[in-house]
Amino acid sequence: MFDFVVVGGGSAGYAAARTAAGLGLKTAVIDGAPELGGLCILRGCMPSKAVIESANRALTLHRAEEFGLRCGAVEVRLPEIMARKRALVEDFASYRREQLESGRFELIRGTARYLGPNELSIDLLDGSHRVVTTRASLIATGSQVSRPAIPGLAEAGYWTSDEVLEAGELPRSIVVLGGGAIALEMAHYLAALGVKVTVLQRSPTLLSAADFEAGEAVRGAFEKRGMSVECGVAIESVEVASGKRVRYSRGGSEGLVEADEILVALGRKPAIGRLDLAAAGVELVGGSVRAGLNQETSTAGIFAAGDVCGPFEVVHVAVEQGETAAWNAALRLGKARGEERFVDYRLQLFGVFCEPQVAMVGKRARDLQGAGRRVAVARHPFSDHGKSMVQGETEGFVQLCADLDTGEILSGLVVGPEAVELIHEIVVAMRFGGTVEQLARLPHYHPSLAEIWTYPAEELAEQVGSGREGSL
Repeated sequence: MFDFVVVGGGSAGYAAARTAAGLGLKTAVIDGAPELGGLCILRGCMPSKAVIESANRALTLHRAEEFGLRCGAVEVRLPEIMARKRALVEDFASYRREQLESGRFELIRGTARYLGPNELSIDLLDGSHRVVTTRASLIATGSQVSRPAIPGLAEAGYWTSDEVLEAGELPRSIVVLGGGAIALEMAHYLAALGVKVTVLQRSPTLLSAADFEAGEAVRGAFEKRGMSVECGVAIESVEVASGKRVRYSRGGSEGLVEADEILVALGRKPAIGRLDLAAAGVELVGGSVRAGLNQETSTAGIFAAGDVCGPFEVVHVAVEQGETAAWNAALRLGKARGEERFVDYRLQLFGVFCEPQVAMVGKRARDLQGAGRRVAVARHPFSDHGKSMVQGETEGFVQLCADLDTGEILSGLVVGPEAVELIHEIVVAMRFGGTVEQLARLPHYHPSLAEIWTYPAEELAEQVGSGREGSL
């Protein structure tokens, strides 16, 4: 009998197991993947950022003459890019394997399914079988690629981000289906290495999770780089001719684009098909595991964390959810003292490593306004900022949204250079209830990218208490 069993050894699962074991729970981790490490390390965050770094360096080299430098033609050596990526991934994965095999908890290599709320059946990788019982458990099996039912797509064949990250040879042209983080990161990477890229997005703009202006800024930057971007389209069918043809429609008119390859990046879905959650009484909502802010599911003692439950499929959220679940399980089992813990989604953080980068924290400005709050919004463009002009990185803007009565910062958005780094200043400000007046008065070194935040902060500080709303 275990106190706590974690199903899935990725970022959420490992964080939960580490926390539970540290609190004195007899813990086990069940993971049946052929390779230990989890999505982030093996096929997500780390490999994608490794190859994107090569793309970023390529763009810099292509712009050398702008800075008075001559470096000749840029030669892309894809096998070397992939070798570097694989070496980094192995480094990260080997460390995770050491953590999982450290002996702090039992690692069971197999695929699990629930027989009831406190019992799991495991098909072990060595071909044998085992049944374990537990007082509490965590579902942390991650996600898998969503494969859309587009006529002709399966017959034509297509890539997902997995194939892009393992490709030994790149196509001359590619159609990217999707306009979210994965789609834009892969489009940026491929275009920087010389692939002709067309992006087809179902929503009216790219990055529908962000404010409209963010998606439009990325769209404009992509088009300046020679990419084609079509938004608000419906994918009708795929066929094979001299290449792969994608037919789409928009507003009653039809379009056709042909390329050597198709990349499907239309999102991911929870990987829960083998778990038989119904046997444990665990309820689903829209295909995801329903979990409260304490990460407990509809069945007492069964928790969920990471991509299986959302609402944000990013690693830092998965880790916090896993740690929260483990703490609350220990509290229920009398192994911890204190208050029940809940995940604070007020500081929801999102980043996209395309070019320009995009990052945001908090709710969209229009959602805050739609909720009836008196809010003010201000932006400042990188094209009117000294350090970004010196760097030649003038695409995009920063945006702040604040409470019009108190000045409290409610959200921040960056489209531009080092956006994913810059957003953390606003995360800290929001965590401690900072106001735009306080941010405007904070010293910022000149010239620096970070000082751009002071401009919208100063503008909003003048509006606070005046009753004037900034326009979106």
